[in-house]
Amino acid sequence: MKRGVTLMASVALAATMSFGAVAKTLKMAYDADPVSLDPHEQLSGGTLQLSHMVFDPLVRWDRNLKVEGRLAERWERIDDKTVRFFLHKGVKFHSGNELTALDVKWTFNRLRTSPDFKAIFAPFDAVKVVDKYTIDLVTAEPYPLTLNAATYIFPMDSKFYTGFDNNNKSKDALVKHGSSYASTHASGTGAFMVTKREQGVRVDFKRFDQYWDKKSPGNVKEIVLNPIKEAPTRVAALLSGDVDFIAPVPPTDLDRIKKDPKVDLVTISGTRIITFQLNQQRVEAFKNPKVRQAIVYAINNEGIAKKIMRGFATPAAQQSPKGYSGFNPNLKPRYDLNKAKQLMKEAGYEKGFSVTMMAPNNRYVNDAKIAQAAASMLAKINIKVDLKTMPKAQYWAEFDKRAADIMMIGWHSDTEDSANFTEFLLMCPDKETGFGQYNSGNYCNPEVDKLVIQSGKETDAAKRAAMLQKVEQMLYDDAAFVPLHWQDLAWAAKKNVKIDPIVNVMNFPYLGDLVIE
Repeated sequence: MKRGVTLMASVALAATMSFGAVAKTLKMAYDADPVSLDPHEQLSGGTLQLSHMVFDPLVRWDRNLKVEGRLAERWERIDDKTVRFFLHKGVKFHSGNELTALDVKWTFNRLRTSPDFKAIFAPFDAVKVVDKYTIDLVTAEPYPLTLNAATYIFPMDSKFYTGFDNNNKSKDALVKHGSSYASTHASGTGAFMVTKREQGVRVDFKRFDQYWDKKSPGNVKEIVLNPIKEAPTRVAALLSGDVDFIAPVPPTDLDRIKKDPKVDLVTISGTRIITFQLNQQRVEAFKNPKVRQAIVYAINNEGIAKKIMRGFATPAAQQSPKGYSGFNPNLKPRYDLNKAKQLMKEAGYEKGFSVTMMAPNNRYVNDAKIAQAAASMLAKINIKVDLKTMPKAQYWAEFDKRAADIMMIGWHSDTEDSANFTEFLLMCPDKETGFGQYNSGNYCNPEVDKLVIQSGKETDAAKRAAMLQKVEQMLYDDAAFVPLHWQDLAWAAKKNVKIDPIVNVMNFPYLGDLVIE
């Protein structure tokens, strides 16, 4: 498209172009655009959304959180430390170069230098090239999450990124928040090529004619992405017909979108858990499991999900959402005010006590309102709460200092795996290992830690799931934390834009498979 062409004019132009059939152009509005075209520069939702458009991973998650092949047509575990991946043959990069095992090895080595991604690949030893289309991903110790990590391997075109740019800088340089060659140029195997990019204004994509996935149902030929930060403006753009697809959809506009006959709303229960942690080092009463249980029974998280979140959340009784290996179907939310009062009496705290609580007011959906509701609920069992909310930029410094007796924390598993929740949120805090880094409650149960560590070396999926489900049961019985809900996700699009099959709990819409009718 020519520079200076307006959004509406460019769409009209695209509609008249012939691609052997009627051209399908998607006008899309996200709350932000990707900060870079380099898939290794930043570990963020925006980067991963872009990566699934322009690049392609070895494997990816499906709607049921099962792994499906992408550039790897199949794989097999050779031993406890090695998984072998067999690449599709004849896959082309946007440059015209062919994808080979050497590109996967080059990409893996670059990932391990990325400040944002290297922690994910810390358990790995190397990528070994078996032949032109076969690689072994090898860990230092037996490791069950090799496939989880492989979802982050988006092979880059090693030949394209070899050499020097016009400024005599290495094309493969990985520069955080800089203007490197890789941050402004891309050659992937994905369904779309970037044809134009104005940071913060617009990104244009064109479907790659030599895209390898001939089974993909996708018929979108061009995409115009406009970032619209303000949620009301984004929703208005969809309802007026200026754009075809928006994300995210704010809870305040769910009903409005549902009532519009021209658009569809798609919601999915998310995987980010929102919780409160109870600091046992600051409050003696929190060391008593009956007090912790009383607090869990006193907080009506189903009511919070219904009224404050307007149904835009799934009440939780554990960390693991449905679909995760540790999800325990026996655990249910347990609001019961009479039970809570009885437990406080049994613990010797019938008259209650006073505590401080801190929460952010712009990090999670309705975070401040949730904290206010929880404080009111605790008052019913005579726990008087002094609540303070603050912007997230200030909150995290206070969280790191464990500055309040009760603190809010939300968490999405980096590996889409149950163990990650406990490793960061509830294992005994250990500065050397990093376990319990976000455990502001200072909860510590050596038996839990032992099981989680064992699960990290168990490659039998059924045995490992049983371990992690037992962990969730132990945390539930011990009231190790206060579960609130998993935040839901929402997208909206015009009726003829069939987004339901391509959205997922990771919030990486698979736009290469999108169908516009």
